[in-house]
Amino acid sequence: MSDPLRPRASLRTAVVWDVLKDALERRVKAAGRDALDVLDTGGGSGNFAVPVARLGHRVTVVDPSPNALFALERRAAEAGVADRIRGVQGDAHGLFQVIERGGYDAVLCHGVLEYVDDPAEGLRNAVGALRPAGTLSLLAAGLGGAVLARALAGHFTEARRALTDPAGRWGEGDPVPRRFTADQLTDLVTATGLHVGAVHGVRVFADLVPGVLVDTEPGAMDALLKLEAAAAEQPAFHSVATQLHVLAERD
Repeated sequence: MSDPLRPRASLRTAVVWDVLKDALERRVKAAGRDALDVLDTGGGSGNFAVPVARLGHRVTVVDPSPNALFALERRAAEAGVADRIRGVQGDAHGLFQVIERGGYDAVLCHGVLEYVDDPAEGLRNAVGALRPAGTLSLLAAGLGGAVLARALAGHFTEARRALTDPAGRWGEGDPVPRRFTADQLTDLVTATGLHVGAVHGVRVFADLVPGVLVDTEPGAMDALLKLEAAAAEQPAFHSVATQLHVLAERD
């Protein structure tokens, strides 16, 4: 995933970025402060952290990879936001060994639940970092998107296996340890006591459309972006999205 502000990469990130940006603006108004404290768990090299910092917010990135945190530091410096980004080595299960509980206005938990041993515990920790009336942005791999992708590639047995596998994996070579349905994600979120405000399907079409078409056909990228945005809000497309985004808040 690349910077949400770069046009080509926005095919994969635009829906999440638009929802997140609006949520942060609402939180700014509710908090009465221009700058929020934002936690990005598993934030890696700053794909979302850097754009969030560009909005003026203070961002703490927790990631287990030293290489990713080094790349984050370099990227933040290049973007001129090094003073607003702090990188900390750690993971979701040991989150409160490296950051404070209840200290953040917003928490990003993007691409984390697929890889942790216990998704429920990992999510509880992310929510535990929120202040009262905080906002959670949760992004995870969608089951239906993987099934559809394998089927369209002609791997029908793998598609069926992903559909029936408890973890949503299509085989031993599957690089993603776990996938979710929209219902599974919303159940995990509501179990933490948060209120689900919105669910969006992400990358409904972007991963299926040939890149050469998007890059060469005049107006194709803009049209595809608009199609993604329109489909994201339709529950019917959640079941075939590559990723699912859940926005939730404390009541």
